[in-house]
Amino acid sequence: MRNISLLLALLCCLLPPALADTIASRRAEAEVMADGTLSVSTRFLTKLTPSLSEALEQGVSLGFRLEFQLTKPRTTSYYLSLREWFDPHAQVAFKLSYQPLTGRYRVSIGSLSNYYPTLREALAAIGAIQGWRVLNAGTLDPKKPGQVAGQVRLLLDIGDLPKPFQMNALGSDDWSLDSGWIKLDVKDAG
Repeated sequence: MRNISLLLALLCCLLPPALADTIASRRAEAEVMADGTLSVSTRFLTKLTPSLSEALEQGVSLGFRLEFQLTKPRTTSYYLSLREWFDPHAQVAFKLSYQPLTGRYRVSIGSLSNYYPTLREALAAIGAIQGWRVLNAGTLDPKKPGQVAGQVRLLLDIGDLPKPFQMNALGSDDWSLDSGWIKLDVKDAG
């Protein structure tokens, strides 16, 4: 009995740090559009670990990936998985960097950038997307939105880090952020 109590106490001590630094979904919705595409809208709450915050302040840019995967209809999902070599069916890259001269944070999506006065505001922009068309026109039947399902996830792209930091990230939980796959709430556009 004493060993079990000790084990539970040890687990309780380990859980709070693991849960404190995560990526949590605040919104994950999709609509089947009239042209047979799927329009995805997401928002995440992201907290950086102390190691990631320190690296960001030292000038290391952090790359994040928002990934989409179709799960239903199964035949379409399987076809897309084969075509993409089992990679996500669509993805968007976000890059977060700190500008020490201005004291602002920059979030880039491709060649588009926005600047934010606080880290909290910049992190709110990571993974926030509205109306992202993730499939080609005609992929889905717009008359059957109830038969469509998909999932999204947001994660820190370790492969986007400079090489020395990639080595640190491989064996460290401090350098690993991932929301896990989140089921989309699919709605009818009609």
